[in-house]
Amino acid sequence: SPGETVLGPGGCRGRCTERARCQPRSLCRRPRPPQCTYLEIEQAERTHAVVLSCPAWLWGAEMGANEHGVCVGNEGVWTREPLGEDEALLGMDLVRLGLERSSSAREALEVITALLERYGQGGSCKEEPVPFVYHNTFLLADRTEAWVLETAGRYWAAQRIQEGSRNISNQLSIGTEITAEHAGLRQRARSQGWWSGDDEFSFAEVFSLTHQPARMEAAKARYRAGKELLQQHAGHITAETIMAILRDKASGICVDSEGFRTAGSMVSVLPRDPALPCVHFFTATPDPSRSVFKPFIFVAGLKPVPQVRSPTFRDDPAKKIPRFQSTVDRRHELYRRHQAALELMERDQEQGQKLLQTLRDLEKQGLEGMNALLRGTVAPRSEELADLFFDCVEAEMKFYT
Repeated sequence: SPGETVLGPGGCRGRCTERARCQPRSLCRRPRPPQCTYLEIEQAERTHAVVLSCPAWLWGAEMGANEHGVCVGNEGVWTREPLGEDEALLGMDLVRLGLERSSSAREALEVITALLERYGQGGSCKEEPVPFVYHNTFLLADRTEAWVLETAGRYWAAQRIQEGSRNISNQLSIGTEITAEHAGLRQRARSQGWWSGDDEFSFAEVFSLTHQPARMEAAKARYRAGKELLQQHAGHITAETIMAILRDKASGICVDSEGFRTAGSMVSVLPRDPALPCVHFFTATPDPSRSVFKPFIFVAGLKPVPQVRSPTFRDDPAKKIPRFQSTVDRRHELYRRHQAALELMERDQEQGQKLLQTLRDLEKQGLEGMNALLRGTVAPRSEELADLFFDCVEAEMKFYT
């Protein structure tokens, strides 16, 4: 989804600063300002191709990657800074904007923090009449660098990860190891009486809520469990390792209870060798313990995959004011078939186990093919890679029928 370009009549909004040199409208290629979930912001001079995993009702994304091997994902957090119910940028908008406008993880960090400071974050993050609002933390990575970025309102702190592994989970986790920060971060903490200025400054300690809501207590357990699972595999973490951790239900990382289910999941392999492609695995369906991770690689001529695109609606309740006053069925075709398969697994355990094993075999084939590609033992044609994700989705859907 590269940045939108106006090519047809009716696209010009009369805000161009170069009207004296304006071309005929049918030839105009000036970029249209992006309409994010709630705000329209200024367009960038250049944008990059992205692949996104996102809630179907909004513009942004919970996680994704771009053509340069930059990956970004976000989590919700609650901090001492007041929540903004006024419509601003969502953390998910910032994920997409960071991917569209950067060619490195560091640049994505700069893009996100600049937009955060300018526009703020706020607005409901859930498709329901009662607002659900939070601040955001982010994981950012490319072939050579990895960062954690955590926010509280318009304020932020970032930590560059130099070695080992790192995870986040619905809580502030950057302590004193701050690599970059908002220029007014510490003054804000002092002015509010949260930090005296005498002790060493810890972002997590200073900006975390004194009395944590129940959801934050659960987040602490998930964070500890994720950290321990990563440490168990220190030095030999693979894509399969991460997939197994994302499927772990005992830790609470994979949730399928109390009316809530983990949504789409993503794992990326970013080789340091620029001659090798970055490989991104997406489920495009909920509950990774019963989903298939399917490989995606950026190449020219990518084949569209409409089976994982949610339908659009002329009178979308997410776009009408007041918002979210009605509901629509946003499930895409793969989601519908996968949901039927989940019901089969719950209704008939024997058949369900057979189907699950078939899906695991399909995933294993994809992993083996990608591992061979990354080892350099196979060199598939670009046409094959362009069809890769489409073919995997089609194969999965056939097993469901």
